[in-house]
Amino acid sequence: MQSPSRGRRLDAVSGPFTPRTPRVVAARRLQRRRDREATGRFLAEGPQAAREALARPGTVTELFGTPAALDRYADLAAQAARADVPVSEVTDDGLAALAETVAPQGLVAVCRHLDVSLEVALGRGPRLVAVLAEIRDPGNAGTVLRTADAAGAGAVIFAGEAVDPYNGKCVRSSAGSLFHVDVVRAPDPLDVVAALRAAGLTVLATTGYGDSDLDDLIDYGRLAAPTAWVFGSEAHGLPEELTAAADARVRVPLHGRAESLNLAAAAAVCLYASARALR
Repeated sequence: MQSPSRGRRLDAVSGPFTPRTPRVVAARRLQRRRDREATGRFLAEGPQAAREALARPGTVTELFGTPAALDRYADLAAQAARADVPVSEVTDDGLAALAETVAPQGLVAVCRHLDVSLEVALGRGPRLVAVLAEIRDPGNAGTVLRTADAAGAGAVIFAGEAVDPYNGKCVRSSAGSLFHVDVVRAPDPLDVVAALRAAGLTVLATTGYGDSDLDDLIDYGRLAAPTAWVFGSEAHGLPEELTAAADARVRVPLHGRAESLNLAAAAAVCLYASARALR
């Protein structure tokens, strides 16, 4: 029911929703991938994620918050109400049931899936694209998504058996960037490479054993064209057939004694090199 004084939904008998309230139970199921896929919904935890989600009209279907958090972030509660998004008070225990962090910040938004088809994303003419091929670690994937957004990428493609972009850790690691770029899920990385090339993008596969050096690409102006960077998992890298399908296999030069860069660092170097060249 609606609280007449605060415009928030409460349990008719006990006040704020608890972990046993059916709406909280249903939302908590979205922590599991199969339930996210079945419903087309996911959870975005914290005020930053809620703010970015609310800024994308039609994305948020419900906003849960503790009374203290809804007072602290009254602007977000008001924004949700103006968009006809239900705002539901939950107890601290109820919020803890929805959150996956040790010290939650009091807000959790239920959001609709955001992904678009590869055809739609490429039809918008992105000049910079990041492809996450078979990347399984949600923290790495979310961090690369955030970096791609910061570098001005128009799309991030989760290809093959990549992590679910709506995994809670991936959503948190993206720090709101999930709501800024076109997110694509594509089953076959080779089909993705073919589609990218057909759309006029140069496809660059990152590998520590690449025959092209990133510094050379920068020096010779080869990053000034629309580009898609393909990143593989930190543990296994990219499969040989995928690197062979790319236009070039690129290594990030190591000028010191470090054995390698981690995935997120390498992605940042490559994406920002393209961002500078494209500008």
